[in-house]
Amino acid sequence: MEEVKNNTGQNLGIAALITAVITFVLAVIPCVGLIAIIPGIIAIVLATVGLSQASRNNSPRGVLIAGLIIAVIASMISFSQIFVAGKIAEKAGKWPNNIHNIINDVQDNVTREIKDGNVSIKVESNGEKIEINTSANKKDQEKKLEDLEGGNTQKQDSIQKRDSIQKRESIKKHVTVQKKK
Repeated sequence: MEEVKNNTGQNLGIAALITAVITFVLAVIPCVGLIAIIPGIIAIVLATVGLSQASRNNSPRGVLIAGLIIAVIASMISFSQIFVAGKIAEKAGKWPNNIHNIINDVQDNVTREIKDGNVSIKVESNGEKIEINTSANKKDQEKKLEDLEGGNTQKQDSIQKRDSIQKRESIKKHVTVQKKK
């Protein structure tokens, strides 16, 4: 006589194995692993119910045991991420200040490097060439501005001041001369 195989619990075993594999994949992803506890618990429940059914009817248990083992390991990995996240949150009080200091240092370094930078843009189209040159050096820009304005503006300002002072003095002399008469 042939022995009839009973597949009681095998459907639950396959469902537990698939859920356990999904749980494992989620559990090994940082930060996402925290939510892997939920499918892990589902896989453990499916595997234990399937094992209890299989043991009553003397059915094969290989898939059920594999699903249970993978689900337990994945759930432990996921559960351990809670402690890792807790430690990160505990240490996070110090991190923002360090990150802020690093960002300020980088900004200072970039500003120092760009301070004396030069930019040259050349465009050529249909035989026409346009060239634009600029520099971030403030002294060069001030010198170019003075050249564009037509010379040394400080001398012109001092000449205008001298002329206005001379006019005031002549007006004062004229007023004092009139008072004496």
